Amino acid sequence: MTKFIFDLDGTITKQETLPIISKHFGIQEEIDTLTKETIKGNVPFVESFIKRVFILGKLPINEVSNLLEKVELYPKVIKFISENKENCIIATGNLECWVEKLVAKIGCKCYCSDGLTEKNQVVKLTRILRKENIVLKFKTDGEKVVFIGDGNNDVEAMREADISIASGMTHFPANSVLSVADYLVLNEEALCRQLNQLL
Repeated sequence: MTKFIFDLDGTITKQETLPIISKHFGIQEEIDTLTKETIKGNVPFVESFIKRVFILGKLPINEVSNLLEKVELYPKVIKFISENKENCIIATGNLECWVEKLVAKIGCKCYCSDGLTEKNQVVKLTRILRKENIVLKFKTDGEKVVFIGDGNNDVEAMREADISIASGMTHFPANSVLSVADYLVLNEEALCRQLNQLL
């Protein structure tokens, strides 16, 4: 059986989620710069994520969660996921407490990073998701794995996957992603066509 593992930001969502949060709360300049440099691969994902959570962790979790629940999704990608729910998985570095409502809307299994929360705030990161571990988990179970992503933090997962697809729907994929991808898609029609061929 083929398992399809999707990055969340810019692959299922039409926008990156952290800049949406930062814009809403008026702290976008700092976060935007960090996000762009991370996507390009100039700042290691773990270092960047720790910095971003330190900045954003002071924000009220319930407001962030409600905000992200409204993020626009790629409808054809969502349709593919809903028709193949048992074989679709999301792997996101995002914190579970922030994306819980958004992921519930999508309706498939999701692996996230975790944080310690107190008084409606994230006080500490407790686990940063390594997406490649999710790929390896399913491969160990004998599954064929297709990984779909766009950013530098997807590279190791894409390297471990049986087939990897670079998604250029929201922004052009990082060079590191292009170097390991088997396919490049630039719109959701092309992505869904490719996914259906791999079923």
